[in-house]
Amino acid sequence: MAYNEKMADRVRELIAGTEKNVEEKRMFSGLCFMVNDKMCVTVRPDSIMVRLDPARSEEMLEKEGVLPMVRSGKIMKGFVFVNEEVLTTKRQLEYWVGMALNFNQFAKSSKMVKGKTASVIKKNPGKKVAKAKTLPAKKRS
Repeated sequence: MAYNEKMADRVRELIAGTEKNVEEKRMFSGLCFMVNDKMCVTVRPDSIMVRLDPARSEEMLEKEGVLPMVRSGKIMKGFVFVNEEVLTTKRQLEYWVGMALNFNQFAKSSKMVKGKTASVIKKNPGKKVAKAKTLPAKKRS
């Protein structure tokens, strides 16, 4: 997967300056910066994908160089692509990375924990799962 390495360095520098729990993973045709086990920013070949407050998606789509993330024909609220042409200055990139970092503290984690996502476990902490009842064996004649 190819991604813009210079843009990745710029994003890495911004995130490292404010966050400690950062992991980089290759996904979505690029390099994803996971902050606190949550997807935050993905650097792609000619854009970045930003995870932001879904309530602000429509507002952000009105900005220059911003496109929606579409999956299976459906617009994914809370995710936008920002073209690298509108990220030429540090201030422009700081704006978008800042949007992602601000939302990150409220975003749900999708980290897998023994076959279930962390967000499912957080919703039902300590909930016990009922065991299946064992039926008595049939008598053979």
